[in-house]
Amino acid sequence: QVQLVESGGGLVQPGGSLRLSCVVSGRFIGIYSMGWYRQAPGKQRELVASILSSGITNYADSLKGRFTISRDNAKNTVFLQMNSLKPEDTAVYYCSTKTMVGRLEYWGQGTQVTVSS
Repeated sequence: QVQLVESGGGLVQPGGSLRLSCVVSGRFIGIYSMGWYRQAPGKQRELVASILSSGITNYADSLKGRFTISRDNAKNTVFLQMNSLKPEDTAVYYCSTKTMVGRLEYWGQGTQVTVSS
């Protein structure tokens, strides 16, 4: 079994920053990709950013330049640095990973990010 634990969410004022972290643990052989998704109330879950084990990144077009994804392969941890936050960034942010073998996908429980004055 694979577990993902997110942290770093919270309440921030518009223009502020937050850094999310997600640690992957459990029984697996290598991680192929890690990523962040978000789901706002009444909306579908959407990709925020993803990063392969090689370091290649992919971002939602609307978030390029404000959000940065990074990973620490040795610690099976992925980060999401969010800058210049806007109220429309308010959502539950979910961490996801795909294993190297079988490309099995696992999800974290989500962390709430609220951008409000």
